[in-house]
Amino acid sequence: MSMKSHTMVWDFDHPPEVIWPLLADTARFNEAAGLPKHLVRQVEQPDGTVRFFANAKMGAVHLAWEEIPVEWVTDKWFRHERRFSRGPIALMIATAEFEATARGCRCTYRLDAAPATLLGRLLLATAFFSGTEKNFDRLVEDVRRFAAGVSAHVFTPKRVALDAEHRQRLDRIVADIDASPNGHRLGRRLADYVLDAQETDLVRIRPRRLARDWEQDELAVTELCLESVRDGLLESRWDLLCPRCRGAQLSVGSLDQMPDSAHCDSCNIDYGRDFSRNVELSFQPAPAVRPVQQGEFCLFGPMSLPHVVLQVTLEPGDSRTVPASLAAGDYRYRTLETGGHCDVAVDGAVPSFIVSGAEVRTGDASTPGTVTLENRGDVRRTLVVESRDWVADALTAHEVTTLQAFRDLFSNAVLHPGDQVSIAQIALMFTDLQGSTSLYERIGDANAYHLVREHFAFLGRIVRSHRGAIVKTIGDAVMAAFAEPADAVRAALAVQQGTDAFNREQGGEAISIKVGVHAGASIAVTLNDRLDYFGSMVNLAARIQGLASGGEVVLSGRLAADPSVAPLVRAGRRERARVRGIAEPVEVVRLPGDLSVEEKTHGG
Repeated sequence: MSMKSHTMVWDFDHPPEVIWPLLADTARFNEAAGLPKHLVRQVEQPDGTVRFFANAKMGAVHLAWEEIPVEWVTDKWFRHERRFSRGPIALMIATAEFEATARGCRCTYRLDAAPATLLGRLLLATAFFSGTEKNFDRLVEDVRRFAAGVSAHVFTPKRVALDAEHRQRLDRIVADIDASPNGHRLGRRLADYVLDAQETDLVRIRPRRLARDWEQDELAVTELCLESVRDGLLESRWDLLCPRCRGAQLSVGSLDQMPDSAHCDSCNIDYGRDFSRNVELSFQPAPAVRPVQQGEFCLFGPMSLPHVVLQVTLEPGDSRTVPASLAAGDYRYRTLETGGHCDVAVDGAVPSFIVSGAEVRTGDASTPGTVTLENRGDVRRTLVVESRDWVADALTAHEVTTLQAFRDLFSNAVLHPGDQVSIAQIALMFTDLQGSTSLYERIGDANAYHLVREHFAFLGRIVRSHRGAIVKTIGDAVMAAFAEPADAVRAALAVQQGTDAFNREQGGEAISIKVGVHAGASIAVTLNDRLDYFGSMVNLAARIQGLASGGEVVLSGRLAADPSVAPLVRAGRRERARVRGIAEPVEVVRLPGDLSVEEKTHGG
């Protein structure tokens, strides 16, 4: 096979860690370069591995190829290979190497290509490389401008044009979003983002990532996206992620369509549904506003998997030491192919990575600044080292269903009747009015009912502002759910700290609220068309509230010991209390509701 090569060299005023995420975002780069999306077909092999095949059309030319998994080491290099079965080119390999310089860094980008037809030979002998370099130079200049803070976008986007009718419709949608309590005056910004952003950004809009990019409050942007689904700017997308590779192997439009299991073709494993870990809510533009084509610009690009520090392929019996920087933290060693994994805590020395068949294990410490990789098996393997904080941007089903905006907007987005989901951790807050029976006798049913309703609204505002949701009201009591234990405790204290002001605003009969908080595992089910929680943990939470006096917060000892909660409860009084239905006394912590911020943090 006659290979032709062409090398491009670009210098930058910024170090590799700044330029790498821009040039290694190959999906975004390919889109900006004008390359078409392609559909990918995964074919399982007899040995359990998976091969990836794709096809696309460029102009009048039909292309088909095998996508070889990209190899890379973050901030160092990447290598991308395609083996064509149709089209003028037989083989294409792109390699980029990054090295630090006194000025910033240098990227050496090399293209190797082999022709398959006479047209391919002519292309490689004439305009192919020069045209590619001209196109890439334009994109590299965009990268320089973005890195220098001159441009707001990595690659200058082309705004989607709307006719007058669609513009008026979009304006109405924005007005509806901004008029809602969930819009936070961000409707126009989100609409502009939908029209301006690259498709790479819109395939899966993640509120946390968007909030970080916009420098906005995370809860506000999440509520904005939820409201935008109801008003027609976005569509929701529930992904059942593979727990091994984090790929979205199955996507549905609503929660009640989510199956309890799926199969990952890439990893060749079956896996189950876990609301706390691998059911993610993301968003896409509504097709009426901006259709997003199916397919991939690049299946295996390094920045498509930013949690993967390195991905390197080794032939049977090969050993390789690669320069790589692993910051202190938790990592997972695994193979791209089906097989085992090994979780590794790095704090200084980085253990070597050994694969033997399906077994993955660690070996002796690598030389500082490197990772040693060994394939002791008899088949080709792609070794992967990934950071375990890959869930940082994922908005899980467990989290979103504890947001008040979700429950308000999508009360019907629940599980199938009879379906149930185990929730590994949820925090529940129960409240009740002290002396409510005598309250009705003193001020009459109508006045008491009005006061109770106002008190529900007061509690609802506090719960929502602390990333929680009202699950239900039971008489004068409230049950609220929170994904994070500390949010539940802060909300409980905010209730007690705000009660005096609430009583002053009402100007009549004063109320006193009892609050109990507990956290643990429960079962999520649909009851009365609403997502609810059941189990012994829920029962205990309700009974802990029964131990509280008016103006007091009582926590379970287990909750108080949570690392995120412990700093908030140092001023509490610990005791053991008898709880109905439980044989042994339960440890609880009593907190006066008037703790100051200083007391909550430092214990008074």
